[in-house]
Amino acid sequence: MKIAGRDRVDEIQDENDEVALCSLYAGSETFGIDTRKIREVLGERDLQRVPMSPAFIAGVVPYRGEVLTTVNLRALLGMEAHSGGCCVLVMEDDEAAERFGLVVDAVGSVVTVSRRTLEANPCTLEARAKWLFDGAYKMETTLMVRLDPQKLCPSRLSETGLFKKSASGGIDASPDRR
Repeated sequence: MKIAGRDRVDEIQDENDEVALCSLYAGSETFGIDTRKIREVLGERDLQRVPMSPAFIAGVVPYRGEVLTTVNLRALLGMEAHSGGCCVLVMEDDEAAERFGLVVDAVGSVVTVSRRTLEANPCTLEARAKWLFDGAYKMETTLMVRLDPQKLCPSRLSETGLFKKSASGGIDASPDRR
């Protein structure tokens, strides 16, 4: 099997060496999440905002008879709100037994990469980014940052202390302005 990984296509040595990532986008940045952690891609949805919720909570959306809390990736990254439509990925945190949605600008394709090509986060990343990112893969034309879906879980985001209270009582997910 051939996989993407560097300037050329590499051969996978062993089935345990490969990982399938769903590519997703926030602004011009490319991110990837292990496909085994994604339950479903809902596509564009209208979100109901939740009053007095943290800024990283995009809102709620109906999902198979449940109400699904959604996390806004752009807010976590300190980006401006997206003016166009957004996509919702349904994620499930097995450890916390919590199902939630991740709101992104767009969902791309599934890319298979070698686990060996994952590079560690640089030491210059701010604390929030270090916590959210698992590392990065160098692709042919871009860098794909790997996200840890368990760390995107709304209850875990609230517990971290990395997102400070804003003046309005919500959570400020923007970078520190010191």
